[in-house]
Amino acid sequence: IKVHFKGDRSPCGPSRVLHVRKVPIEVSEAELVSLGVPFGRVSNLLMLKGKNQAFIEMASEEAAITMVNYYTTATPHVRNQPVYIQYSNHRELKTDNLPNQGRAQAALQAVNAVHSGNMTLGGTASGGDGTLMPGQSPVLRIIVENLFYPVSLEVLHQIFSKFGTVLKIITFTKNNQFQALLQYSDPMNAHHAKVTLDGQNIYNACCTLRVEFSKLTSLNVKYNNDKSRDFTRLDLPSGDGQPSMDPAMTAAFGLSMHTMPGALGPLSMAPSGRMTLHGMGPGAVHSVLLVSNLNPDVRVYGDVHRVKILFNKKENALIQMADATQAQLAMSHLNGQRLHGKVIRVTISKHQTVQLPREGQEDQGLTKDFSGSPLHRFKKPGSKNFQNIFPPSATLHLSNIPPSITDDILKDLFAGTGYTVKAFKFFQKDRKMALIQLGSVEEAIQALIDLHNHDLGENHHLRVSFSKSTI
Repeated sequence: IKVHFKGDRSPCGPSRVLHVRKVPIEVSEAELVSLGVPFGRVSNLLMLKGKNQAFIEMASEEAAITMVNYYTTATPHVRNQPVYIQYSNHRELKTDNLPNQGRAQAALQAVNAVHSGNMTLGGTASGGDGTLMPGQSPVLRIIVENLFYPVSLEVLHQIFSKFGTVLKIITFTKNNQFQALLQYSDPMNAHHAKVTLDGQNIYNACCTLRVEFSKLTSLNVKYNNDKSRDFTRLDLPSGDGQPSMDPAMTAAFGLSMHTMPGALGPLSMAPSGRMTLHGMGPGAVHSVLLVSNLNPDVRVYGDVHRVKILFNKKENALIQMADATQAQLAMSHLNGQRLHGKVIRVTISKHQTVQLPREGQEDQGLTKDFSGSPLHRFKKPGSKNFQNIFPPSATLHLSNIPPSITDDILKDLFAGTGYTVKAFKFFQKDRKMALIQLGSVEEAIQALIDLHNHDLGENHHLRVSFSKSTI
């Protein structure tokens, strides 16, 4: 076919006509239109089946620019294949007299109508040819059960991006359950994700996904923060009281899947037929944290295997946790907390392990290996200790208290070390445990560092962790 284009062939600056390459042969018109719809109305489409290419024309140049900027950083996938989008040197598509354009026009009308809300989803599709099935929305509702580890918005984004372009996510807690709403650019992606992920575990034996279609057909995200994100709009405010992300981080977090801190590797089907994230074993990918403004104690969030204080920047250290989940946990709970009047910064390091110094190499004792330490609290996955991991708070949970120890002895221990004791209470059922409330979160972090493993006599060492309850 000789394709007739109107307009000048200028060098490829912004144009509302976009050229799509590497298009899989079986892709439907509707799937291609869906790539453009989140950014504005799609006004025309031309598929060159034999060449694995297509042209998408947006109604405005502004929409085309937003779309190219977004897809440059987050490569779109159609039918699990990456496709590549750039400006075309054509100013508009002239397709009136071309054969096979009927299907493209029908797809344009159907998909644009669904997104502008003029048409209920129930009435659109016949299915079978990649079009919508009745009742399918591009929005999924996700519930995470057995939440032994926190699941962040980033982790959800990483898992669900395997099935298509994720536009928006809102996370919330309802009926004591962690839930999320997640919007794809295309209901087909939502369908594939639902079928594949419903009932799967994010981590070994916990964090089970329940996935269903939402009654909503689009989400309205007002703020970009750790609870909600609109990936098509990096300009949104973070909202009051929500820590906003550093702009450099926003770029990395919002768009590039590969640089995302805390991302736990690609999903894979484990031999049991359960889906798990790679990297749950010891020494796994990304189990190393970079901590600055030391000296924090991350042992509350998992088992520390190695620590290396950086020679030329003594306030920075690399800390290798037992696995990637513990590293993620320590990062989400400790980043931004205050200690010694400084704000601690915790990110996932690019290093996969902390190297021990070679034999005879001068290290000034800056690298320590704790992998054989008797103090590890989290040897058994899914054990009680894992379920009692909470963010720093002014109230500490004390355990392993011998019978002879009174509340006064414990209060004096904390007060004598320099802390303000505001309240103290033994557990009614079990006098081996108690809660103690100190003057501030910062004091509690410091007290945990000073007094965890303190020898109380009678062969009992005090165990200290953060409590979720207050006295």
